[in-house]
Amino acid sequence: MKNTAIVASSTAIIKGRKQKYMYFRKSWRFHLMLLPAVLAALVFNYAPLPGIVMAFQNFKPWLGFAQSEWVGWDNFQMVFTMKDSIQVLWNTLLISCLKIIFGLAVPVAFALMLNEIRQIGLKRSIQTMVYLPHFMSWVILGGILLDVLSLQGIVNQALTFFQVEPIMFLGDGDWFRITVIVSDLWKEFGFSAIVFLAALSGINPEYYEASEIDGAGRWKQTLYITLPSMLPIMAVVFTLSLGNVLNANFDQIYNLINPLVLQQGDIIDTFVFRNFKGGQYSLAAAVGLFKSLVSFILISGGYYCAYRWTNYRVF
Repeated sequence: MKNTAIVASSTAIIKGRKQKYMYFRKSWRFHLMLLPAVLAALVFNYAPLPGIVMAFQNFKPWLGFAQSEWVGWDNFQMVFTMKDSIQVLWNTLLISCLKIIFGLAVPVAFALMLNEIRQIGLKRSIQTMVYLPHFMSWVILGGILLDVLSLQGIVNQALTFFQVEPIMFLGDGDWFRITVIVSDLWKEFGFSAIVFLAALSGINPEYYEASEIDGAGRWKQTLYITLPSMLPIMAVVFTLSLGNVLNANFDQIYNLINPLVLQQGDIIDTFVFRNFKGGQYSLAAAVGLFKSLVSFILISGGYYCAYRWTNYRVF
């Protein structure tokens, strides 16, 4: 009996090794394709991690990490006691959270509506048109928006035609926030809908056939079949979006902001860029570390909630 158990165990180990070897023989090309991305992540994401120590030093490049003065939490204290730092943090959270909420809701709604179109040519034409803005730089779009939304721009000319007072979209703080959120949504919602369209194509058609037999209409099917089936991927997208809750898109804000709307439009990244010039590496590192820790906490919490409520997990 003992010898039989040993033989069976040895056979299972050999079989497992053969399966791993056969799997590697079939998939080694895919691993090779992944190698450049892994190397890029190691070089640009993990290799710079020792530089975190700058956040706790009065870092001087000519002294290096070893000889720069250790100041502890002074850099963090200085950042959060600077004038307007709390207002900047509030602006960042408000703009980011609204972008995350609408950036999830609008692509889902668009994907649901686009999925109802049965004419393939029309469907592909709409997809192409809404995808294109994603590939445009904010430098280009910023210039376009500055012209279109100016007091002499086409939007205000149309408002004047309908006897509506011109609006300073980029000169009034409240309108600036709305403009930032709507323009970011317009640029990204089409591309963001791709993943939801893929999720819709993966839903089993038998569910809809069974619901039709039971007398369910399109609205009931959407409410009780489509949306619950999309819930896991929605949880994935939302969880990943939490990592950008303190970013608010520097490229967009930097190309649109002006002194008139600093109070309502200034975010952490533009605040750091404007104030921490002249080699203030330690202060910039402190802000970056703070943002990273907040993003890590939020992503971890979002991942836990996604696993708890939708049974979605990565590991």
